[in-house]
Amino acid sequence: MFHSYAAIGDSFTEGVGDDLPDGTQRGWADFVALGLAQAAREPIGYANLAIRGRKLGPIVEEQLETAIALRPEVISFNGGGNDMLRPSMPEERVADQFRAAVHRIREEGIHVLMLSGANPTDHLPLGKVFDARGARLTEKLRDLATLDGVTFVDNFSDRGLRDIRYWSPDKLHLNALGHARVASNVLTALGVPVPPEWGVEEVAAAPAGPRSRNTAAYYREFVLPWIGRRLTGRSSGDGRTAKRATLLPVEP
Repeated sequence: MFHSYAAIGDSFTEGVGDDLPDGTQRGWADFVALGLAQAAREPIGYANLAIRGRKLGPIVEEQLETAIALRPEVISFNGGGNDMLRPSMPEERVADQFRAAVHRIREEGIHVLMLSGANPTDHLPLGKVFDARGARLTEKLRDLATLDGVTFVDNFSDRGLRDIRYWSPDKLHLNALGHARVASNVLTALGVPVPPEWGVEEVAAAPAGPRSRNTAAYYREFVLPWIGRRLTGRSSGDGRTAKRATLLPVEP
């Protein structure tokens, strides 16, 4: 039972795609914090330092020590998705950075919740290339799951999560249903009950969504702006700060 939790990562952990009416993002990590509070039957502390667009190096450099300094009982760590989408990916360097971060958290006696990201590649241009990179990175790091103090949640290999029903219109970020399913995967791995009112099992039992098609409008609205940011060295996270920089209470 954890009573304090900090999350680090990129848009996946920030909650992009699970947009609330006020323009803020919720996401799976927020759901996990709520599940932990409900299981504890008392408030828990929760911080989310994740910022969209971050590659793994900046996640480690900017967020890791800040999260450790908060002294939470558990830190969730995910990254590498933005590295994977670049024209070339230094796979060994990314794996080494990830591995070192996991060991750094363990050195402090903090439980590591290690996640692979959800796999969007069924719906993306050049999806097979990115799928192969993600599969190789996941396998390179799988041995970390055997370490004491590490819980590994392999969302990348969750075949059901690839269904288009779980993805936002950009087909790169999960929607609210997808984030709820990831949170369900996390809580299940931790041995924490998944609140039935989330409806995760009902959604999973429903028929699969239609096959995804990438239209000209899709390329204009999502792909071309993404390419433009890459060419100009910009990121969707430029100028953004953590949405929850300190351990604030989450009520059950």
